[in-house]
Amino acid sequence: MTWVDEVREAVLTIPAGSVASYGEIGRHLGTGPRQVGRAMSLLGEETGLPWWRVVHADGTPATCHGGLAPALLAEEGTPMRGWRVDLERARHRWGPP
Repeated sequence: MTWVDEVREAVLTIPAGSVASYGEIGRHLGTGPRQVGRAMSLLGEETGLPWWRVVHADGTPATCHGGLAPALLAEEGTPMRGWRVDLERARHRWGPP
């Protein structure tokens, strides 16, 4: 499995209404946030990948894909604080490996 595949699999485990930051995904996989961002860019428009559930460390949604992330997060009932995700309430936590 490539590191891009590992990022894909991690993102697929984030349930609707929850999010993870690039850094949190990186820590989960033993890599950095920039590598996660790079993997996400390589995955691009992959069907079925909930890319909008990956946010910046301050809860700011992604701006790619025509800025659709806030609307998709709202559709899923993701807790927000203004324009940012309420990370206290929406953060996905992985269990032990």
